[in-house]
Amino acid sequence: MKSLGLVEVSGVTAGIDCLDIMCKSASVEFVTWERKLGGRLVTIVVQGDVSAVTAAVENALANAIVKPAAHAVIASPHEETMRMINLSAARIQKKAGNENG
Repeated sequence: MKSLGLVEVSGVTAGIDCLDIMCKSASVEFVTWERKLGGRLVTIVVQGDVSAVTAAVENALANAIVKPAAHAVIASPHEETMRMINLSAARIQKKAGNENG
């Protein structure tokens, strides 16, 4: 079963650190990220099995260079939740395509 893990942290560097911790500590894959307030708040989203996502989020909480402001594990997310996440991921892919093209 797919689940989502979200960690919100202050700053892009801390966000990248959380992503690195999550991907190294469990079998999860990066889905998307959101920057708000000029990058002062960054939300990292990963997906995988519930146990892997839970382990990844817990490791990020325990080892991040900045204490996360919020976190969540969503088991079996609703289709509307996935639609919102997929829209975010599509914006990033489109932007990356425009920069490389």
